[in-house]
Amino acid sequence: MSLPHAFKRIRLHLARSKEFPEGSTRHGYEFVAPLDADDHIDPHLWQRYRDHCRVRRFWEGEDDQFGKLMYRPGGRQHGRWYFDYDVARSDDDEPGYRFGSHAFRVGEYVTITDAHGEQHTFRVVSVQPVT
Repeated sequence: MSLPHAFKRIRLHLARSKEFPEGSTRHGYEFVAPLDADDHIDPHLWQRYRDHCRVRRFWEGEDDQFGKLMYRPGGRQHGRWYFDYDVARSDDDEPGYRFGSHAFRVGEYVTITDAHGEQHTFRVVSVQPVT
């Protein structure tokens, strides 16, 4: 099955922080999501093709984790996008801070709260069509 052109493969790398003053290409996420004309995640297309919205979390020193991009409704400001690695558990969910209002463009920054409750900032390093 081919996905609509709006679907993109988005890669995030850990941004500069106290622990990583130069950021890190060895810590991040790669996920597939539909983006609208303003480069925001499109919840309507996501709903139709949600099984194709996958994520891979890569973190040096740990095994890669694979899951899905999920959404809890509430509108652009109050809806909650998160990465879910095991649907039977909620303690592994990693929510994106205001993902609904962020534009996913190269050079932009987003924040994700990991499963331990720590927030990390990531830089969008690529947005490519899904082939």
